[in-house]
Amino acid sequence: MASTDDESTVDPAEALRLIEHERANLERELTPDPRWMFWPWGLTWLIGFGLFFLRWGPDERVLVDLPDWLPTGALTVLLMAAGALSGIKGARSGGSISGPATDRGRMFGFSWSAGFGGLALVFSQFSDVIPGFRLGLLWGGGLVALIGTLFMAGGAVWNDRTTFLLGAWISVVNAAGVLAGPGWHSLIVAVAGGGGLLVAGLIGWLRLR
Repeated sequence: MASTDDESTVDPAEALRLIEHERANLERELTPDPRWMFWPWGLTWLIGFGLFFLRWGPDERVLVDLPDWLPTGALTVLLMAAGALSGIKGARSGGSISGPATDRGRMFGFSWSAGFGGLALVFSQFSDVIPGFRLGLLWGGGLVALIGTLFMAGGAVWNDRTTFLLGAWISVVNAAGVLAGPGWHSLIVAVAGGGGLLVAGLIGWLRLR
């Protein structure tokens, strides 16, 4: 039986809209929620470096008499928690696919762990010989420098301009804080760095929607 023209004719515009709709749905399913990727880090920096600022403020002022171990310990725990949350969300989003992109993601995740572990091992050897207010600058400046570099590397690997620019912003903020000196570094990184991560998560989420 011959089909009528109405039954056999496909509207190219409608077909294109359907394809675009499905592509957008697939992209949302495979792309990790930017809020989970950036907000844990932003809160970590606001709280962790905020504690450094309160304990070792500018000109060696103690704004709040906290135990010496508390800022470093809190920042370390928060960094581990943020890394775990981001890793879990990223793994769930990419769990349904395989191939070179997944392999790159695993290797990049291992780079984060190796970088933090190696940096902590080196810095721990100087903890007993560097004054507390300088030690905070060493740990804070080193960790933020590593994070900024890894963000830029990730942006280059996945051709993600937003992530690369965020890494560049973090690097600039960190350099400005280090040049400003102990105390000021913690404040600058907490506000500009942590705030930048929170804003990046919000913008990424709005774009994903």
